[in-house]
Amino acid sequence: MDNRGRRRVWLVVAAMLFVVAAVLMFTGQGEAPTPETPKVEFPRRMRAPERERAERRRTLVLPVQVDAGTKPERQRPRDPVLAALPRGEGKTAVVIEANALRHSPIGELLLDCLMRDGGKRLEELRNLSGVDPLQDLDRLVITDEGMMLSGNFANAKFKELLGERVSMDYGEGARVYEPGEMTVTRPDGSTVRRRSDAAVATWNNELLVIGQSPDEVKAVVDRVEGRGPDEPPAIGEGSTYGEMYGVLSVEQLARLLPKEQAELAQRIRDVAQNVELHVDASGDVAMVAEVRGANGDEVTDLGKTLGAALSMARIKAQAEGEKDLAQLLDFARVQPDGTSFKLEMAVPLDVIQQRLAFCKEERQAAEATER
Repeated sequence: MDNRGRRRVWLVVAAMLFVVAAVLMFTGQGEAPTPETPKVEFPRRMRAPERERAERRRTLVLPVQVDAGTKPERQRPRDPVLAALPRGEGKTAVVIEANALRHSPIGELLLDCLMRDGGKRLEELRNLSGVDPLQDLDRLVITDEGMMLSGNFANAKFKELLGERVSMDYGEGARVYEPGEMTVTRPDGSTVRRRSDAAVATWNNELLVIGQSPDEVKAVVDRVEGRGPDEPPAIGEGSTYGEMYGVLSVEQLARLLPKEQAELAQRIRDVAQNVELHVDASGDVAMVAEVRGANGDEVTDLGKTLGAALSMARIKAQAEGEKDLAQLLDFARVQPDGTSFKLEMAVPLDVIQQRLAFCKEERQAAEATER
């Protein structure tokens, strides 16, 4: 692999670790931990700052429905992002804490990579959308239904960007835009017509929802405003720890596996019921993936299969001299626990700093050229 290829690999790893981790954990490339390996703190529970963060986000108070002759119950404030999530089991919902990630050590590295052109593209995005991703964006959510962004969108130019589409007010504080064409201004000032097949909804200058149809984005608004199913969201408040967290459907997880792992993919479909992910990027980047199932014996066997795959691949990685890939799984291990097992993986911060050092160099070179 040449230097340019290695750079692309590590950019992807740093930006979307939870996806890369899922792929690597099941293809089983890496080396066993050695006694000299430093300790890494894995995300296993909420910490005090995360509990405080969760409390601050309880800003949504739904109107109370009062029946004649009954005393109204006091409604507990909710986090509108969690309220917007899909309901029921078997769903995919992954939250990226964009603001927290931005102010983490790896966030500083990613910012250097983003600014390798001297910040031109970022400035274009600010001017076009009215949103500063470094200041206004709080969370990014990926679900089976599409994507959501939360933050402060009071200055966003949604009407200018989407004004040509058919739109309507919906519910208490939302506007829904149907798929359609829009005029996009290029950096040189010229314009071009483009069509988007995605539907969009905005809610209360706090949420931007993108889905495949108007009905899908309306369903998200319904959940936020209390008109959705009376079921808990895919992610509970007690699971909102780490810089990335969420649940993957078993089908989504199975699709991450390469074709040569079709048998393992089917075993996952047959045995697993739910996969919960947590990624901590406050220092070293560490991930915990917990796979749960109904049958303890089958889940334990599946965990042993994955552990064996890691062991076999360890020999292959060493034989082929794949040091970069081996480093990604220096901390990989499987821990059975009854009807579930946990797979832990970490990448030390100094390793990522070494791989992304070129970003800072290219950013400094671009900024020097602008002077």
